[in-house]
Amino acid sequence: MTHLWLPERPLILASGSPTRRHLLEAAGLEVEVMVPNLDERRVEAEAGPLTPVDLARRLALAKALAVAATAGDRIVLAADQVLACEGEVFHKSSSLDAARDQLSRLSNRMHSLHSAAALIVPGREPELIHDDAHLTIRDLGSVDIDTYLAIAGLHRVTGTVGGYQLEGLGIHLFSRIEGSHATILGLPLTGLLDRLRRHGCLAF
Repeated sequence: MTHLWLPERPLILASGSPTRRHLLEAAGLEVEVMVPNLDERRVEAEAGPLTPVDLARRLALAKALAVAATAGDRIVLAADQVLACEGEVFHKSSSLDAARDQLSRLSNRMHSLHSAAALIVPGREPELIHDDAHLTIRDLGSVDIDTYLAIAGLHRVTGTVGGYQLEGLGIHLFSRIEGSHATILGLPLTGLLDRLRRHGCLAF
């Protein structure tokens, strides 16, 4: 039987994101999850002023290095995503009220999702890949936002930056979407697969 993933052992995904794992497995990769023990906000604070793209890359690299330190000769992948609107970086909301505030501020404005991946292949320098997507949330009134939050629920709106899951109810919030679906979900997949192909990890 021919397999797409050629290395003897699965790719280590340094992320607890089920969405990223699903994207990789749907693309035919064999994946094993190892969640890094990392304080992302501390990494961000210690990094100092960075552009949103550089912040996403820094966080992805920190995750990959944290797992690679105990992964031996395994290939390690980590990823991160930063949402920025007019220069301001947004983080996951901690409550429905915080999500309501975020959506109010993003309403009728375009924001960018900067998705970065860090790939560590033993014997090589870490490689960074990133891709951007641009999304415009339609003009939402307070009733629209409250209705969305009530239907989506606490878990969904606090589990993602911006308070939405584009692959679910969040799709109703948008008037325009530009960018790769995988990038929007948090993984620059096309660029990543190209790198893995160059390293001889894929059958074609």
